[in-house]
Amino acid sequence: MIFKKKAPTAHSKVAPTETRPRCEQLPRICIISFIITGICGILTIAFRLFPGFADWFNRTISQAFRFVFAKLTSFLPFSFAEILLMLSPLILIALVIYAIKTHAKSWRSVSMYLLKVVSAVCVFAILFVTNFAAGYYGVTLDDKSKLDLDREKVSAEELYAAAVHLIDNIHRDAEQVDFIEKDFSVMPYSIGEMNQKLLTAYDNFCAEYDFIAHFNSRVKPVILSEAMSYTHITGVYSYFTGEANINVNFPDYTIPYTAAHEMAHQRGIAREDEANFIAFLVCISSDDAYIRYSGYLNLYEYVASSLYSADPGLYVQARNQLPMTVRYEMSAYSKFFDKYRDSVAGEVSGTINDLYLKGNGTEGTRSYGLVVDLAVAYDKKLNP
Repeated sequence: MIFKKKAPTAHSKVAPTETRPRCEQLPRICIISFIITGICGILTIAFRLFPGFADWFNRTISQAFRFVFAKLTSFLPFSFAEILLMLSPLILIALVIYAIKTHAKSWRSVSMYLLKVVSAVCVFAILFVTNFAAGYYGVTLDDKSKLDLDREKVSAEELYAAAVHLIDNIHRDAEQVDFIEKDFSVMPYSIGEMNQKLLTAYDNFCAEYDFIAHFNSRVKPVILSEAMSYTHITGVYSYFTGEANINVNFPDYTIPYTAAHEMAHQRGIAREDEANFIAFLVCISSDDAYIRYSGYLNLYEYVASSLYSADPGLYVQARNQLPMTVRYEMSAYSKFFDKYRDSVAGEVSGTINDLYLKGNGTEGTRSYGLVVDLAVAYDKKLNP
């Protein structure tokens, strides 16, 4: 049957349908982000209170995250973190323009947008806790299995002894290193080849020590290395992309050691003194003379700096035992660094890094130099 709809007459009125504007709601994913951030806050407290739990979390859950992130970005020949950093001003401007165009109609809309932005920022905090934070609160490296180092306050004589033993090894490996006349040494291969040699060295190291995981990964040369030099940063591990980034503007002899340091972070060694010491142990585990040379000389510089503060006379005695080629290298480094020494960027980055490290329970940027305590303890174990 066909029904005919009666048209309204002139006297009939159709009641208008009233619709209230729908209040903007916070997306569920943002709420989830805030909840997970809260859980991560509880985890951080647990890390601080229970070093054993922090160690377990770092070796299992965090290691899984670090592995996945490193693999996701390893196919890229450039640093994804650096690209994000370079694009961050444009991203910020785009977010502001988008906010003005779409969320400026009411204060509620503005507040909802800001909460969305905060929830996105929380993702970085979540990744930090799940990927890396536990490493700051676990058992210290000197108490790890097999290392068994007696870490204590050191004397000037102990510093001198450690420096001399390092110099003995520097002598041996420097004989196989090429130097520019009265200038720097030359790394005899590319960054990619160095990367493979360091991976082999990590294989050698991990075969002896079981507290650090090993997997294949790629170190990333920083595109803006020259600009990065003004911040005095030689390398950085970006936990949110899983990348070990290195400043390739610095002299060759610093690069293998720096790469090994950032790769140690990539494998869960969070404290700076411990990453420095692991870098040393990995470098001297290498079959390659230049990588061993890099490890010995970089650790010597830390020990020598402390020795100079403790006893300038012993420092001079130790320094005079270095090969002339190495003394020229250190002199060339001092001249190289003069260009970047007094920079505002260096002061700012140093302050930020100091606050970050102190916020994670370490002694700030001073913690880099605490590798000296580990170096002396290791030397005393090898040369009782």
